[in-house]
Amino acid sequence: MIFRWFSCYISHMAYDGIITYGITEELKERLTFGKIEKVYQPGSEELVLQIHTRKGNVKLYASAASQAARVCLTDGKFVNPAAPPNFCMLLRKHIQTGRITDIHQKGSERIIEMDIEAQTELGFTVSKRLIFEIMGKHSNIVLVSLDTGKIIDSIKRISIDVNRYRQLLPGLEYRYPPKQDKVPFKEISTELSEKLDSDSEAAADPKYLLSHIQGISPGISRELARSGNPVERLEEILDSIENGTATPRVYLDETDKPLEFHLTELGEYVGAQEKTFDSISEATEYFYTHREESNAIRQRSNPLHRSIQASLDKARLKKQRLGEDLLQAENSEKYRLYGELLTANLHRVEPGAHEVTVISYYDNQPVTIPLDEKYAASKNAQNYFKKYSKAKTAVHEKTHQLEETSKDILYLESVLQSIESAHTLEELNQIREELEDTGYVRKRAQKGFRRKKSKPHPIEYTLPTGRKVFVGRNNKENDYLTTKMAGKRDLWFHTKDIPGSHVILPLEPNQSQEDIPEEIIYQVASIAAYHSKGKESQNVPVDFVPLRYVKKPSGAKPGMVIFTHNTTVYVDPKLPEGAAGK
Repeated sequence: MIFRWFSCYISHMAYDGIITYGITEELKERLTFGKIEKVYQPGSEELVLQIHTRKGNVKLYASAASQAARVCLTDGKFVNPAAPPNFCMLLRKHIQTGRITDIHQKGSERIIEMDIEAQTELGFTVSKRLIFEIMGKHSNIVLVSLDTGKIIDSIKRISIDVNRYRQLLPGLEYRYPPKQDKVPFKEISTELSEKLDSDSEAAADPKYLLSHIQGISPGISRELARSGNPVERLEEILDSIENGTATPRVYLDETDKPLEFHLTELGEYVGAQEKTFDSISEATEYFYTHREESNAIRQRSNPLHRSIQASLDKARLKKQRLGEDLLQAENSEKYRLYGELLTANLHRVEPGAHEVTVISYYDNQPVTIPLDEKYAASKNAQNYFKKYSKAKTAVHEKTHQLEETSKDILYLESVLQSIESAHTLEELNQIREELEDTGYVRKRAQKGFRRKKSKPHPIEYTLPTGRKVFVGRNNKENDYLTTKMAGKRDLWFHTKDIPGSHVILPLEPNQSQEDIPEEIIYQVASIAAYHSKGKESQNVPVDFVPLRYVKKPSGAKPGMVIFTHNTTVYVDPKLPEGAAGK
């Protein structure tokens, strides 16, 4: 797994000074001279400003949360509390209807300052500054009077008990965070530049760069060290911001979880998935919202995964025991033989004997028959016939139980695969609905709660040829895709004996399987392998067949089908180059 080592860096992901610079330039261009029309505070550490600009209304989002502090433009929708928090009311009083006169970064620090001119109730113009401090657990949003330099209030009040050097309380003079003994990235000194030019070890050491250059993140320090010429590479990044050629991008792992984002290409993520964006705000919004969703998905999926894994383990143990019982029951022919031979040789059995040896009339071989000395020979014969009859009944029952348990195992394995592949909360909700309907998960017993049925929305891929391919994301969508959405002449794909999604290749009315190019067949099969438990394997077998040969047995669980007339191909799991999914 090539991305496993990235995890050690996740805790160090930083909205660093360079990103702050890029955001500031973007906000300066988009928001300067804009009018603040609305102020909202959806969460205790969140702020949303609705701003009217010459190009229409935009929303500015700011968070002071320790793990997700950021400032960016947003298109997101937010749920606001019924009663606005005190800080929100204060901002409405001081800056709502105010006009933004300037936006700038404080040096090379992760601090963005927004200067605002507003009118007092008496009609006097006053100047305020809204300061966004993006500094991990020390992040904050502070409103300062430019006339007095004093704090009006902050979204998180910091008393002397919390920080002896710097308090953020109403009425106190605003003080910037203490300066670091580093060279700001915007103004690399001649001394540091010469040091890096002459000392190849220092230039290639990320820790050295991180400890000497202010405003860069660990990710950028590694990128600068990798470049061979840190100063030149840094200047290249800053130039791209200044001239508007920077390409913001988000790097993703194999599960589409965001790993890192920045304004420049990061060499350590070569081979990882990446998404590029037109603006740093879009990249920032995508990174944090998807990371939060990934965390929420993980938290939501873990209990489901544990529950289904426990059910699967139980079913596998039951299958093992049923197999053992069935094997024992299938050896019941000896009981019939013992009963027959005893009946034919009653006269040869001594009273109180614990066994008797007789000659089998089937093969003329001696057979020793164990006896219960408490009973007569005839009673022992009757007991053996009863054992035989009971075993024959058990074979029928246990064979049926074994078949049902095997079906349960197949179903639970498919559910686990769906849980592990879920990328959105919507997909997880659909899986939970399915498990509630099948009885594997208890229905939520909330007073007045009415479950809103989610609508199936299979993934749609467009192949380079323009052909559409549809993929079920879970068993309910598999059912919908196979039994309702697809036509009987369409081609149905599924990994052979491996849990995976149902995949449909629609055909034109006048087309048959023979009309589809082999290349297309292999592309769709690769998609089916990609959406299966065999995603990390190679040479995965995939069955395909016209849908008319696929049947859902009566009473079968969601996604469970049987099929005939299948053809099997072997492919490597991948999405075809140029295939766009939605």
